[in-house]
Amino acid sequence: MLNRLKRLSYLAIAIITLAGLASLAYPSNNAHAAELTSRSLTLETDSSAATPVGGSTPSGVVDHLFTFSIATTGNVGSIEFQYCSSLTASDVCSASLPTGLVTTAATDTLGSGLSTFTTLNNTTNGTITIAASTATSLTSGTSENVTFNGITNPTASNTTFYVTITTYSSTTPGTGLVDQGNVAASTANPIVLNGVMPESLVFCTGATVGETSGVPDCTTATAGNVNFQEVFSPNYTAVATSQMAASTNASKGYQITVLGPTMSSGSNTITAIGATAASPVVGQDQFGMNLVANTTATNVNCGTINCGTAITPASDGTSYFALPASNYATADQYAFAANTTTVVATSGYPSGTAVGTDAQIYTATYIVDVQGLTPAGTYTTTLTYICTPTF
Repeated sequence: MLNRLKRLSYLAIAIITLAGLASLAYPSNNAHAAELTSRSLTLETDSSAATPVGGSTPSGVVDHLFTFSIATTGNVGSIEFQYCSSLTASDVCSASLPTGLVTTAATDTLGSGLSTFTTLNNTTNGTITIAASTATSLTSGTSENVTFNGITNPTASNTTFYVTITTYSSTTPGTGLVDQGNVAASTANPIVLNGVMPESLVFCTGATVGETSGVPDCTTATAGNVNFQEVFSPNYTAVATSQMAASTNASKGYQITVLGPTMSSGSNTITAIGATAASPVVGQDQFGMNLVANTTATNVNCGTINCGTAITPASDGTSYFALPASNYATADQYAFAANTTTVVATSGYPSGTAVGTDAQIYTATYIVDVQGLTPAGTYTTTLTYICTPTF
């Protein structure tokens, strides 16, 4: 009987021991986090930084934008963002931080779904938490976003770092695990492009100067040999035109001058109209020019003959500043001082103070009136235009 009791006792002990072993082999784990979905970390420029830089700049003070979707419908009272340089075997952030990372100066900008999360804690470098005064119910699949402003990136370039995002049901971070997920980001060497814009002047003259894609183009300038569009006569004013284009980045803009004699044929000359602008007089010796569009008051043939074109593109005081000198800026009035260097235009529109300007095309209109007794012949002149920028 005693032996039988002992055997039962040993059996009971064996059963108890087996039960204990079963418990050890299959532990109960009640804390299980669902995985946050559609999660990302974008490194962005912090426009409020003393020196704004690209979001991935090593040691740059930048913004970190987190986006993620809630996995579990229920109350969320706090969210933790844990930075690290590597993940553990259980796929959460390790304790190590990348060199140079600083999160203690961060401020937050929250999406509308997290507007009640008004408490920010960033006192421990590498860990940032936001918490609500009362837990908020969030629905599975809801997309949320959080931006931490003023984070200093890791020092080294091409450094990958991680952040574990964890949501808790409690307003006390670390209590009531709900959802969790990791994101990764990396610093990167900025690409620095260098180029030089030198002091620039583009100037050309020709019978015509065209445009390419709406921009005056000196490569289209034609030869400078210009014929009047009708023979000279005491009955009307003869007209001819040429063009020139100019642009400069000189801080004090440009000045265009003209120099040349009046028209002549051997020893016979046509009188220059003079430095002061005047209207042409049919039947009187006159040679003059201006830099604006003219009307039929100049020549009754202006309906079929080019009498000048306005500056193209028109001066606007923003990008275009071409300005004819006053004696060359009135329609149907002309001036010319023979053998005298004369300023005919500047880049001073509208104030008169010359500045840099984009390219514009001037059309110079030349007029000749003659007397009935003006000697026959081929009359010519050679005019030299000079554009001088002041840097």
